[in-house]
Amino acid sequence: MIAYVIRRLFTGVVLLLVVSLATFVIFFVVPRLAGASPDTLASRYVGKAPTPQAVQAVKERLGLDDPLIVQYGRFVKGIVAGNEYKAGNDVVLCNTPCFGYSFRNSVEVWPQLMDRLPVTASLAAGAALLWLLAGVSIGVVSALRRGSFFDRLGMTTALAGVSLPVFFTGLVSLALFSYYWEIFPAGGSYTPITENPGLWAYSLVLPWCTLAFLYAAMYARLTRAGMLDTMNEDYIRTARAKGLREGAVVTRHGLRAALTPIVTIFGLDLGLMLGGAVLTESTFGLPGMGKLAVDAIRGSDLPIVLGVTMFTAFFVVIANIIVDLLYAVIDPRVRLG
Repeated sequence: MIAYVIRRLFTGVVLLLVVSLATFVIFFVVPRLAGASPDTLASRYVGKAPTPQAVQAVKERLGLDDPLIVQYGRFVKGIVAGNEYKAGNDVVLCNTPCFGYSFRNSVEVWPQLMDRLPVTASLAAGAALLWLLAGVSIGVVSALRRGSFFDRLGMTTALAGVSLPVFFTGLVSLALFSYYWEIFPAGGSYTPITENPGLWAYSLVLPWCTLAFLYAAMYARLTRAGMLDTMNEDYIRTARAKGLREGAVVTRHGLRAALTPIVTIFGLDLGLMLGGAVLTESTFGLPGMGKLAVDAIRGSDLPIVLGVTMFTAFFVVIANIIVDLLYAVIDPRVRLG
């Protein structure tokens, strides 16, 4: 088990380096291959109305005239040890971890991400709990009652959840529950959990349900398919022949085997959610990282976009590591691979 954990952790470190390299290539190498000059690249870090002086200062600070290998080394060093952006006698410090510096707003990217993370984490955690419980429960019951009215109703609802986009269900829920019935607050309201836990949950009910409706539908369909395959296996019939209760057969043998693909996509989905639920946050006006990225794109603030991209990619990699470790708990045979 220890060897398995060490292998997965080492693989995770390698993946983080690969992610950093891929991000660097997308933001710094590909534009050059498309014909962009160092001045053109620097202008993208200044804003919508760059001046020649500002472009020259950013080019010097980022070292865009240096060889690409030097730029990449400085890029990785900034993440783990901070960075200094120099332009003549002017020095701008970016503390560890340095995910970039917004020269347009004269702020570091990392504090901006940390300021928005509680909103995104609150949205992701609540929605994930809802879609996991609802999706798996509906999928299990539908598989056990295949062809019943509940099965047809559950799969029809799941099809609707997969088909309807978040911005549509979000706007409909706002129109009904916020503006027509006035049950929940309208979009844009968020209260930190440290200030008032009740108001925190109350302000996030609609975003949670809207986001969970989409994902619960996919989880229900996947769980149902997995349970239908699992419940026909020989070891299920053996467990029943041994006299085990049906509940134990379903939960300890059937559901546990069907959870492997659920754990896989749950880790990926949660990692992506922690990087920002762009459509949900924009629809409900939540000041999370997804909305931060949208605002940065509109304002041509490339360092913020780069920081959110790196942050999201790292979360996905870390989620994959956690999923691999959970595999060893769910299915001990994985440890031998």
